[in-house]
Amino acid sequence: MQPSSCDTFVALPASTEGHRIIFGKNSDRPCDEVQEVVYFPAQDYGAEEKVECTYIEIDQVAHTYAVVLSKPAWLWGAEMGANEHQVCIGNEAVWGRESSDGDEALLGMDLVRLGLERADTAERAVDVITELLEKYGQGGPCMEDEGSFTYHNSFLISDRKEAWLLETSGRYWAAERVEGGHRNISNEYAIRTKIDKEHPEMREYARSKGWWDGKSQFNFAAVYSFMNTARIEASGSRCSEGKKLLEKNNGHITAETMMDILRDKDSGINMEGMFMTTGSMVSVIPTNPHLPGVHYFTATPDPQRSVFKPFIFVKYAHQLKQTTSPSYGPNDPVKKKPRFQSKPDRKHELFIKHELDKGKKITDSMRQLEKETMTKMEEILSRGIVQPDFLVNLFPNSVQEEMALYSKS
Repeated sequence: MQPSSCDTFVALPASTEGHRIIFGKNSDRPCDEVQEVVYFPAQDYGAEEKVECTYIEIDQVAHTYAVVLSKPAWLWGAEMGANEHQVCIGNEAVWGRESSDGDEALLGMDLVRLGLERADTAERAVDVITELLEKYGQGGPCMEDEGSFTYHNSFLISDRKEAWLLETSGRYWAAERVEGGHRNISNEYAIRTKIDKEHPEMREYARSKGWWDGKSQFNFAAVYSFMNTARIEASGSRCSEGKKLLEKNNGHITAETMMDILRDKDSGINMEGMFMTTGSMVSVIPTNPHLPGVHYFTATPDPQRSVFKPFIFVKYAHQLKQTTSPSYGPNDPVKKKPRFQSKPDRKHELFIKHELDKGKKITDSMRQLEKETMTKMEEILSRGIVQPDFLVNLFPNSVQEEMALYSKS
């Protein structure tokens, strides 16, 4: 198996319709990995409290924001998600000159969750992630049953007004502000000469390694990349195709546009095989701060055969039980050392139902259900929330409707 990975997209006005930011991501992971969609409310913590991430424990902050996450069920962090301030983050695996082998530290997926829990803007998320990266480092196996699969990370981060691309190599990093148009990333470095924030020693480190002469214009991707691996070549093709699909709809990009892109198999964006699209996310964020964002998640593999179900942040939102995997606590093989000595069943209720369905008839019914739900969400996106109590079970009710279709089949 040649591990590949994901594609992440963001479209800002004026490339979108209706003064909205549209964020989308496919999480491409091992085909037998379960991805869950979970909600954690905002919470306050006492001084000196800690938070246990996938491999290491770090200092907790006084307050965390409410988050909704799509995450591999075996780890603490997330592939993608959003918070109550409408910050959205997705990460990508990247490989470059700096080795990704090393001690267990924070996973890129841990940094996604930490950024969402601690940042109320996209730029603040860049600061949170880079501060944690410099303090704790990144490292550790990124697959449950393949200890040698490691990588560094890039992140696409958006809020109501802009987006940021953040790329890392070990503890070094560069960030680029995206203030308009659209942007997509795959598994290759993409920041070139436009660098709006950076690690203060990033350039000197590259010069000391002989990657940069210290005189020519600094190009982060050119300096820190390896461009001769199969992983990079495959991601370059997907990234190019994704950009074409965005440009094809430039000025008219909607949630439906983004879902179609994530479902596209000809481009390789909707990945099939031993590595496949195991979860997908599309978020619709109005630039008007008085209007809510709507965050759609599949919680199941292959978006072509999945329903994008909406989540809206409201007070007292309910837990998402049908898309939450079984918990094994301290007995989880991920927590015991040596790690990964066994692999428990992590399938959640929706995943089990989805796994049994392969028929076209049910897919047509699912697409109709999705269309009807999105029509209802359009009213909320345009007019705001009138009855917040109706929305506390929005995502669970959508899951129940999807599961009812499976039962009928």
